[in-house]
Amino acid sequence: MVNQEDAEDWALSTVCWYAVFIWFGASLFSQSLYMALNGEPYNANMILESAGPFAWILIAIEILVWGIVILFFSRKVIHRFKDNPAEIGYSDNPSPQS
Repeated sequence: MVNQEDAEDWALSTVCWYAVFIWFGASLFSQSLYMALNGEPYNANMILESAGPFAWILIAIEILVWGIVILFFSRKVIHRFKDNPAEIGYSDNPSPQS
């Protein structure tokens, strides 16, 4: 039986970052495989034309996902500098590293 102390759930932000990395990696792999087989990158206009009337929905979803990624990343950067200013490394009396 697993103790509650031993079982550790991942934070939602960790799961979201893994999802973004997997999505981005899959896109790069798909593009490189397409280029290896066809000798040229995806034709974005052809992809949008094949999506038909759903193209704008797909574009909106893509913009929404990237907006969320930018929001989370900027929030993380802001909190990093706001919460731990001593770890940034600024000093009035710098000493040489040995």
